[in-house]
Amino acid sequence: MAFADNLPISESLGVFVGVAGMDWLADGQAEPVKALLAAVAAGAAIVVARRWLRHRRKD
Repeated sequence: MAFADNLPISESLGVFVGVAGMDWLADGQAEPVKALLAAVAAGAAIVVARRWLRHRRKD
């Protein structure tokens, strides 16, 4: 399985839209940089968790 098959694109996009939407609703304007950082952090956490769980199952 290739690395690109395990990228959490939809999850990261969901986090981006959620953070930007909540920011827009709460403050009246969205901060895309803040939302992008949150989405990248969530995506990285998902990739690490998937790799760790896959490694744990193989042992």
